[in-house]
Amino acid sequence: MASRSYANLLDLASGDLLDIPHTPRALPRVMTVPGIISDLDGYGCNDGDSDVSSSGCRERKIIVANMLPLQAKRDIETAKWCFSWDEDAILLQLKDGFSSDTEVIYVGSLKVEIDACEQEAVAQRLLDEFNCVPTFLPHDIQKKFYLGFCKQQLWPLFHYMLPICPDHGDRFDRILWQAYVSANKVFADKVMEVINPDDDFVWVHDYHLMVLPTFLRKRYNRVKLGFFLHSPFPSSEIYRTLPVRDEILRGLLNSDLIGFHTFDYARHFLSCCGRMLGLDYESKRGHIGLDYFGRTIFIKILPVGIHMGRLQSVLNLSSTSAKLKDVQEEFKGKKVILGVDDMDIFKGISLKLLAVEHLLQQNPDLQGKVVLVQIVNPARGSGKDVQEAKNETYLIARRINDKYSSNNYQPVILIDRPVPRFEKSAYYAVAECCIVNAVRDGMNLVPYKYIVCRQGTAKLDEALGRKSDSPRTSMLVVSEFIGCSPSLSGAIRVNPWDIDAVADAMYAALTMSDSEKQLRHEKHYRYVSSHDVAYWARSFMQDLERACKDHYTKRCWGFGLGLGFRVVSLSHGFRKLSIDHIVSAYKRTNKRAIFLDYDGTVVPQSSISKIPSPEVICVLNALCNDPKNIVFIVSGRGRDSLSDWFTSCQMLGLAAEHGYFLRWNRDSEWEASHLSVDLDWKKIVEPVMQLYTEATDGSNIEIKESALVWHHQDADPDFGSCQAKELLDHLESVLANEPAAVTRGQHIVEVKPQGISKGLVAERVLSTMVNGGSPPDFVLCIGDDRSDEDMFESILSTVSCPALPSAPEIFACTVGRKPSKAKYFLDDTADVVKLLQGLAASSNPKPRHLAHFQVSFESTV
Repeated sequence: MASRSYANLLDLASGDLLDIPHTPRALPRVMTVPGIISDLDGYGCNDGDSDVSSSGCRERKIIVANMLPLQAKRDIETAKWCFSWDEDAILLQLKDGFSSDTEVIYVGSLKVEIDACEQEAVAQRLLDEFNCVPTFLPHDIQKKFYLGFCKQQLWPLFHYMLPICPDHGDRFDRILWQAYVSANKVFADKVMEVINPDDDFVWVHDYHLMVLPTFLRKRYNRVKLGFFLHSPFPSSEIYRTLPVRDEILRGLLNSDLIGFHTFDYARHFLSCCGRMLGLDYESKRGHIGLDYFGRTIFIKILPVGIHMGRLQSVLNLSSTSAKLKDVQEEFKGKKVILGVDDMDIFKGISLKLLAVEHLLQQNPDLQGKVVLVQIVNPARGSGKDVQEAKNETYLIARRINDKYSSNNYQPVILIDRPVPRFEKSAYYAVAECCIVNAVRDGMNLVPYKYIVCRQGTAKLDEALGRKSDSPRTSMLVVSEFIGCSPSLSGAIRVNPWDIDAVADAMYAALTMSDSEKQLRHEKHYRYVSSHDVAYWARSFMQDLERACKDHYTKRCWGFGLGLGFRVVSLSHGFRKLSIDHIVSAYKRTNKRAIFLDYDGTVVPQSSISKIPSPEVICVLNALCNDPKNIVFIVSGRGRDSLSDWFTSCQMLGLAAEHGYFLRWNRDSEWEASHLSVDLDWKKIVEPVMQLYTEATDGSNIEIKESALVWHHQDADPDFGSCQAKELLDHLESVLANEPAAVTRGQHIVEVKPQGISKGLVAERVLSTMVNGGSPPDFVLCIGDDRSDEDMFESILSTVSCPALPSAPEIFACTVGRKPSKAKYFLDDTADVVKLLQGLAASSNPKPRHLAHFQVSFESTV
């Protein structure tokens, strides 16, 4: 049964969830071939392949974000809308990272509300003049989507604020979630109106659109899609409290590349994927990748930069140099500490003021000499928490000024108004120290801007009468909880909650020698100037291209309901094993070998009871009773368990403990492998495993006759995985000179005799058949895990030997749609049993109890 959120999405897909009007007129698609316009605007096939040739088209990037990089205002006289580029928007600035012949299309909302009667004309105008596609969300949905779910639920949670009580954040509201999904669907529809899925790259930005990738991937399985999160990603302990956590994770995983500002944010995301979805990641040649149903989702870690040219052009303005002279005169003889923050509860403005108060209290010599200029940007959200933060800020500032002010001195200056860029640049250039004290922030580019303004420009130097080669200095005090902190190694990093430490850091910044300040400034400026916004965009897009290069080398299937939708991507030669196909081969062959894994193949991996069902016993007996068949269960389980479970299968062959023990039928004796008879190494291994078991809650040791297995499936996922790596290294070290092999599997570390594998079982059985004059002409092998890959590989190599008179029919089949050496797959154990029943129904002779197999099988074909 689909979850409520899935059901909501299904309602949305049919247009019943919320009444969202479509764009009054479909926007024209961009021509990809002269005279031909793609007609993929409807909801036709989902195969992800465009039916329009893309030869001769320009390279295109589609940038999708909540807001378009446009300024909009209505002309008072004509009452017409006037639009212009927002030169300070990162989305506009990132174009510098693309080649000059790249066409960039923007999809997003406007910052103003457009009347429904004007939307069609405005949409056409924005497309023609700015290459922008607006998403006109109805007012009610826009409010619930942005001010509701985004700002009141996602944004606080991603900044580590939980709604513990009604006064401490808003509780989860499914109506707001539905609005979020609805808005994401509208954005996706707009992308579909202009995309050429074979050639275009789509880059989605920030937490407002985290389920949009699911809609695009569902429509175009091979869409080239990147996502960048500009906010923090919380630790799994925080994120897991979100009721729709899985839907959002799966939405992000429908991207090809996911970008984060810092490794901490990426690590938290990967941990959530591991703990909630059971996914593992690995690093290959410097790139982190998550395997997700055959697709590799790459993780990108790179903080965004600033636009150097834009900032330097502001510094070159005459208004900037004039303001700078005024500020210098105003604070002559004083040391300026600068803060530039939005007014919200996470920017730590009040904590900063408390630190300044402590600084003045502990250092009387600084009284009258140090000024904190705090520029307060308008709040992006609204609500009780913003007003409380503002009241507290003014209260503390007033207290400090009342205590330490004098005739010509005010220690705290609050500038709580929109401040033009030239004025901010002047304050940046004057400040000896800049402090960013946020308790949690995604990136924060204030330190970068401060460094560039302190460096100045040749024109600014000329206006100020300053020598171009004069030394430049800057000092930064930054919170360790902001995204830019790791990239600023010369900054003094602080815990914003530690008032004393922040005060000490400001004192150290103010009293540091000029030579040290200069060295730190030069180091920061080299980084900031070389890692600008163009570098960030270029690097992200290069990684996205690399992540998508194999899209057309694999076959794709889409499956899953609602936001659980995902794409399975597998090699072209990999396909589902058809019962018709294998039965046809089965009927025309006379000597068959059948190898079956046990757990996860004939018995579900999730089943508490591991005893084979009567249905499985019945079908195995039917296959064994056919004289043309040799059937083996090849398992990692012990021989006692297998003997007990299959005591009613007289002709069934058993291979226990990955082939260390082998029995041809119930009446024959168990044969032990001759490859390794020395098991003294078990005395070394068991105490080591016991040590790790005692240290890892939820782990246990499985003792076999020929092997020892350490299980950590019930342990904490991260700690269990970490301990497994340590145990693997430990055992490999102590067993370096022993005839034992250490392997790591799904939630296990196993030590077994060297040379023992399931592949040897298949090789031995097939060789015995060949040597006995009955070479196989049909080989079926089914398994579900890594150990079964040895069987697939062994079968393919054994049957290709020249001793065979003719190549047999080979059916190597894995359970589950995942990368494998097998050529075929079946979805689950139910499919395996159904296939075996189809073979049993075609066996000769047919026992009477197989009559129902015959009926059911014939009904399926």
